[in-house]
Amino acid sequence: MATYAQVFSIRRLWIILTLSMVVMFATLLYFGREIYRAAPPIPEAVVTESGRTLFTRADIERGQGVWQAMGGMQQGSIWGHGGYLAPDWSADWLRREALAYLDIIAQSEQGAPFAALDERHQEFARVTLRMDMRRNSYDPQTGAITVADARAEAMALVGEHYRDLYQGRTEEALHLREQYAFPIHTRLSDEDAHALNAFYFWTAWATTTNRPNDDITYTSNWPHEPLVGNTPTAPVFMWSIISIFVLLAGIGALVWYYAKEFDVWRADSEPEEGFAKLDFMDNVTLTKSMKATAKYFWVVIALFGVQILLGIVTAHYQVEGQGLYGLPFTDTLPYAVTRTWHTQLAVLWIAAAWLATGLYVAPLISGHEPKFQTLGVNFLFVSLLVIVVGAFAGQWAAVNGLIENLTTNFWFGHQGYEYTDIGRFWQIYLFIGLLLWVFLVLRALWPKLREKGGSSLVFLVAVSAVSIGLLFGAGLMWGEKTHIAIMEYWRWWVVHLWVEGVFEVFATAIVSALLVRMGLVRVSVATTAVLLATIIFMSGGVLGTFHHLYWSGTPISVLALGAVFSALEVVPLAVVGFEAYNRSKIEGQQAWEHAYRWPFRFFAAVLIWNLVGAGLLGFLINPPIALYYMQGLNTTATHGHAALFGVYGMLGLGLILYCMRGLTDPHVWNEKLLSISFWSLNIGLFMMTFLSLLRRGFGKPTSLSTITTPPRARRS
Repeated sequence: MATYAQVFSIRRLWIILTLSMVVMFATLLYFGREIYRAAPPIPEAVVTESGRTLFTRADIERGQGVWQAMGGMQQGSIWGHGGYLAPDWSADWLRREALAYLDIIAQSEQGAPFAALDERHQEFARVTLRMDMRRNSYDPQTGAITVADARAEAMALVGEHYRDLYQGRTEEALHLREQYAFPIHTRLSDEDAHALNAFYFWTAWATTTNRPNDDITYTSNWPHEPLVGNTPTAPVFMWSIISIFVLLAGIGALVWYYAKEFDVWRADSEPEEGFAKLDFMDNVTLTKSMKATAKYFWVVIALFGVQILLGIVTAHYQVEGQGLYGLPFTDTLPYAVTRTWHTQLAVLWIAAAWLATGLYVAPLISGHEPKFQTLGVNFLFVSLLVIVVGAFAGQWAAVNGLIENLTTNFWFGHQGYEYTDIGRFWQIYLFIGLLLWVFLVLRALWPKLREKGGSSLVFLVAVSAVSIGLLFGAGLMWGEKTHIAIMEYWRWWVVHLWVEGVFEVFATAIVSALLVRMGLVRVSVATTAVLLATIIFMSGGVLGTFHHLYWSGTPISVLALGAVFSALEVVPLAVVGFEAYNRSKIEGQQAWEHAYRWPFRFFAAVLIWNLVGAGLLGFLINPPIALYYMQGLNTTATHGHAALFGVYGMLGLGLILYCMRGLTDPHVWNEKLLSISFWSLNIGLFMMTFLSLLRRGFGKPTSLSTITTPPRARRS
């Protein structure tokens, strides 16, 4: 029987991985250029047919800054990206403007409100509305959007509604502010309210205006709004069907391969010298830098606890509007702040757990402690604390209206973009910190990397560590006034490729390297398995980034790529049963492995939640036709919680427990408490996912506009 190492040449796999990543990232960058080219234009002015200027480019750009400073995507959303309590402002403006315009058309043509007309005259009004609102009146020569005077009247009514809302001028507005969990004490100035109206109008204009020489809007007819002709397009249906076909074909091919090679893998997995009889950690002397990582794990647990508390408060805001069990938290901790901190802490504590694991494991694998390594570990720790405290303080001050200058807010306050909310100064500081972490990990691994015939597995750990440092830099690719469609492109580089992509490769590589170091698997088998997994996952994952950008002012080509390659992301999860079986065989060879029982349990939970959270719930919303109706609803939150905590969170906790094996005495661990913790976390996540979030996702929409009556002029 051929050995597993003979089936695939490691060198050949490296070539395949390198070439595939070059092709994938080149394609990602090429279509990124297309997003730049095809993004909805920001007009120099919005003018009426009679020549009156309604908004300017400066108004729109200032409005975007005001929206960011208030919390941006953390309270309501734009083009479906953001929070789930307040409406999607693009959809909300669109609906309100369409209803107001219908009444104005009806009054103009028939002298009666739209609701009072018979069916024939109502249909005439609808057609008139649809033809006018879908007509692209942007002039590339002058940079101006021209709207009919009657439409300008409808826009004024909607603008008045938003002024009331953001200035609390009517009882109806105050009621909405409570429902949206707005801070009661914050109010916008007339100038900022006007600018915010300009930004909301422009984002809504892009959703209902046809692209030049086309019959679909800049956002591919999203959101669903039949009044203006926004219904799913033919490509939405076509690429949804193709994505399902690709998924089934990919699963079939991968299952066939696993069934064919599974016995080979199992027979060839045992190390040449046999499975280790003793725990290698019994003969390891912890270095000073390894011991210095202990404080990271204490902070990780503290951040995890705070994140849970903030999640509780945030959830109660969605029920009560203004607090927790009647306690008025909104004046001190507004919803936009608690949700910002909740989502930001999720990424921070998970990333900190993985980064600390890298610092701990690098000397463990190489047996080398570089000079001043402990100083670097401690300096990085202090820097991370400064970043967390400084960034969170800036976000709190911004949402509470304490940072008036929008440029200052961009640098030190709240950027308003979900998961990348921290001010630009703190982003740069964190980027430098990650580069320092890469330096510390590489210098610790350097002797192992320099060995003749050095392990490809260690090299893959190094490559993924470098990728973690560099890819976060994508968050620096937009500026204060960057077009939101272009910002979204780069933001998902960070959220999808950084958090969901290379971190997973790093974790897979480092866990496999540890299993090799423990004497539980042959190095050639581990290396081949990790390379194969990386090729399969990243080949779908890089271009799968586009499934976040279907409706973000991007061309149809982005929708097509996102649909197909996001389906390929799910394919590897079809063989999770094989992986779980393989892992159980590896992790149950010797009695000494009992000390690693709980880290292994968490690693097993990762496999299950990867299938459920990333696979089932991810693909539930990935096909374009599904996401067309689910964008901005709690089905997205269902996938996010199950995948982020179920996969990356559980993996982070497992890595912490693995490191604790060396930093503490596992013989004094309380097995009962560990068991309660493990099952409570998993059962609790299951209940939150399927009894709360999924039910809300299929219930009444909470983010898209559900207005049924036209806005009225404010009474004096």
